[in-house]
Amino acid sequence: MYIRTPAVAGTFYEGTAERLTRQVDTCFAANPEPARKERFLGAVVPHAGLMYSGSVAAAFYALADLPKRFVILCPNHTGAGHFAAINRQGAWRTPLGEVAIDTALADALMAKTPLLADDVRAHAREHSLEVQLPFLQRLLGSELTFVPICLGAHRYDYAEEIGRAIAEVLQSENDVAILASSDLNHYEDQRETLRKDQLAIDQVLARDPRELWRVVDEYDISMCGFIPTTTMLLAVNALGASDARLIRHATSGDVNGDYSHVVGYASIIVR
Repeated sequence: MYIRTPAVAGTFYEGTAERLTRQVDTCFAANPEPARKERFLGAVVPHAGLMYSGSVAAAFYALADLPKRFVILCPNHTGAGHFAAINRQGAWRTPLGEVAIDTALADALMAKTPLLADDVRAHAREHSLEVQLPFLQRLLGSELTFVPICLGAHRYDYAEEIGRAIAEVLQSENDVAILASSDLNHYEDQRETLRKDQLAIDQVLARDPRELWRVVDEYDISMCGFIPTTTMLLAVNALGASDARLIRHATSGDVNGDYSHVVGYASIIVR
């Protein structure tokens, strides 16, 4: 059986089960206890090292009424592998254990579009999906299953087709949610990053995937996961989404005090 071993344990997050559990719990503790859990269709969650974006990601995970099954969309930072790479069988390992891939769900998605290809290369060194798993493992344990999809093609029509395929499959599935892993603007000062972040956030809140794509291109917003986010929005809109809300927005400067050269992070829930 294929086991995807962790690529960034010990760097983006703590490398032992005990230390990682404490780190994830510290991220949760940095947010207020929600009054109630919220059901959702999709979400945007950040993926930097947990010391930087973990509390922003935890704000979503603490609030959400989590199902046991997920389609998780991430960008391709490494450039390796297929432009729309899925893993269809096996498991991913973190220091907290192994998370099984939902093979039946993966096969159903692949049957809907030839754009998706079973390719472990794109995922092998990619951090942006891996860092989501410790939060889900901490909350769901061994009941968690997922389908990983790594997207790297700068083509809106591909996002449309993959988003449509996800929606068509999930219409007949119970309790599956879609996560889009993305940070926001990168390596400009705080003022410019907050300005550019808000341009992108506004389009996610409007649930407008085409405008998100246009704004990212036109205003040169270095939102690394805009393709996964666009695809998620296309899917949830087809599934009947009617509302989106910003849960938390911060930058790396809020952690390290350097506001001259920051990365933006947001968690957004779409219902």
